[in-house]
Amino acid sequence: MTMKRRPRPQWRRRITALLAAGAVIYIVAATASSDSFSAAWEALGRRSALALPLLESQLGGVWTGGVLPVRTALAIGQSPVLLSSQDAVLELRRTEEEDGGPSPDQDGGPPPAAPVEPTAPIDEEPAQAEPPLVFADNGVQARTLTPASPDGYTVTGGVYISNRSDKAFGSDIFDGTFAAALSQEEGPKVLILHTHGSEAYTMPPGQEYEPSGDSRTTDNAYNVVRVGDELAKTLEEAGISVLHDVSLYDYPEYSGAYGRSLAAAEEAIARHPSISLVLDIHRDAISDADGSPYKVVSNVAGLNAAQMSFIIGTDGGGLEHPHWQENLKFAAALQQRLLDDYPTLMRPISVRNSRYNQNVSPGALLVEMGAAGNSLDEALLSARLLGEALAAVFEPSSQAAPAAE
Repeated sequence: MTMKRRPRPQWRRRITALLAAGAVIYIVAATASSDSFSAAWEALGRRSALALPLLESQLGGVWTGGVLPVRTALAIGQSPVLLSSQDAVLELRRTEEEDGGPSPDQDGGPPPAAPVEPTAPIDEEPAQAEPPLVFADNGVQARTLTPASPDGYTVTGGVYISNRSDKAFGSDIFDGTFAAALSQEEGPKVLILHTHGSEAYTMPPGQEYEPSGDSRTTDNAYNVVRVGDELAKTLEEAGISVLHDVSLYDYPEYSGAYGRSLAAAEEAIARHPSISLVLDIHRDAISDADGSPYKVVSNVAGLNAAQMSFIIGTDGGGLEHPHWQENLKFAAALQQRLLDDYPTLMRPISVRNSRYNQNVSPGALLVEMGAAGNSLDEALLSARLLGEALAAVFEPSSQAAPAAE
């Protein structure tokens, strides 16, 4: 009689297969991101090495330690046991992320990193200091003009105003506001021009220019047009676009210069509606009782800066000028800003009957950049300081105007 071998129960085979598959899945999942045998062995000892990547794969996430093989991910997706521990594993992941990974004192955790030995500093060549700025002496007597008392002036904050016009005003008009503002339209915001563009300075020996008159030259490298260049450059560096008219409206004929510069300003504004400020740059002519010229200066960081003054026109001469009070309030605000940093840089504001073409804008000023006795270097320094102050006044956070007394 032939005996047949009894087959093994099917459930034993299934258990064996499941255990083998589970072991493979565990080893593959736990060591997927390891790049060496020692790293793989260490990864097998971590308590969360299997659970976290298995669950993240089931949820469709990306395991930061690497990507599970497709077969393994499919097997995990069919495992209700793993899914049942979802909350616990997510809490473990959250804890590790908050702590920056497993603590060194946890079982199976990585050992603390060895201290890094400090490295010796690298010797570098010391930076070469820029040579100090020095202005050549032009030999003209220097004075600093400041009011001796408030008598004869309207005073607001630290600003002195000399009223030489027929118009009356008091310090109460300086209420902390002014109409001048930079346009939001595309295009130049500031127009710089020169009604008397040939006005020039007294140059040091060796830097003379070809004159076209008394302290005048048509060479724009030496007259007030050069000062306008410096002002324009400073404003552009502050992000304020400028249109600089370099025409000489006082040459070859001096008479009628204001009429010619007015036509040019109106044409520029019509062509560029974005223009908000109109600055007419001049230089003064000052002499003592004996007729000898002198220069007006303010000490700025050891250098002579040319003292400046604002001339404000009105309708006192009979010409229409609706903006004169706004021009004055703007000038006072700008002057206060300059005086806060440079207490002697500004001479008193002068208000006069002539309107000086300032009817074209509520932000129009005539600026005297020093006097004929000043050197060009001194005027250029003041142009930079004026440009910086203008940019600061129109900063959104700036307190524009001085407080009224």
